[in-house]
Amino acid sequence: MQRYAAPMASSPRADGASGQPAVGSSRRVERVGLLGGTFDPPHCGHVAMARASMRSLALDRLVLVVANQPWQKVPLRSVTPAEDRLAMVEAMAPLVPGAEVSRLEIDRGGPSYTADTVDALLDDAAFRGATLDLYLIVGADLVAGLSTWKRVDHLRAAVTLAVVARPHSDAPPPCGWKVVYVEDHPVDVSSSEVRDRLERGLPVDGLVPDEVVRCIRSRDLYAVPR
Repeated sequence: MQRYAAPMASSPRADGASGQPAVGSSRRVERVGLLGGTFDPPHCGHVAMARASMRSLALDRLVLVVANQPWQKVPLRSVTPAEDRLAMVEAMAPLVPGAEVSRLEIDRGGPSYTADTVDALLDDAAFRGATLDLYLIVGADLVAGLSTWKRVDHLRAAVTLAVVARPHSDAPPPCGWKVVYVEDHPVDVSSSEVRDRLERGLPVDGLVPDEVVRCIRSRDLYAVPR
């Protein structure tokens, strides 16, 4: 598992471009995916989504960003503490080669807004003399709510939206975004389903990676005994 760190070497682009800066430019181009979320808890659907995105988008790096306070969820339900959710994502990350875990939103504190995180990633790349070809990875079920996100116009201009189609979904393309689609996401599971099963003492075999289940038990989360 990697923390958010220095970029790895560039991978070939799926569209045949070299991934190198234009002639006369000293900046290197990094093809980076941003997969953020509450991860309460992370599950096999997240793993499948991350692997499919790495493969389909030919990413150099995939940054898994754990929300500090998911502002659209906190008013509606209790959210597991951020450090616990970070630990679960760190347990999951080795299952996705090329993934790195970021605590950027946790360290920033307060409500977590994707636009602020995108700005931080772009600023960090500029400081390192790089240019990001940045893909914001979302499930198709989130597309309809994009208009409610903070600073959505800024976000729309800064990233390419990578929509991962979940089973049985048929989301229309969002208007005004640069959009690519990621296929091959076969695991139909949600964190709410997993929480419900864990709290009722039901098995989650095939729904949650064993590494994450061990982390859940070690931290006594979701009323699951050690």
